[in-house]
Amino acid sequence: MSLKEKLEATRAASASRRPPEQRAIMQRATDDLRASGILKGVAAVGQVAPAFAARNYDGRTVASAELLARGPLIVSFFRGAW
Repeated sequence: MSLKEKLEATRAASASRRPPEQRAIMQRATDDLRASGILKGVAAVGQVAPAFAARNYDGRTVASAELLARGPLIVSFFRGAW
């Protein structure tokens, strides 16, 4: 299974756990963000990201250079609570 297929399956599973009214609110918020033009500033797939350091889940600072030294790096951003 490709990464794209795994992400689509994860997205579908997540959506199925939410009540329809909550999914509708989330979809409206997503549609509003898209209509705002915010996507013009979003990095394109495959675009090289700048080096960064950030805290991980347990508060330890992790540098992208360290992670890249071990292999490909995928960065995912979560909006958090809706």
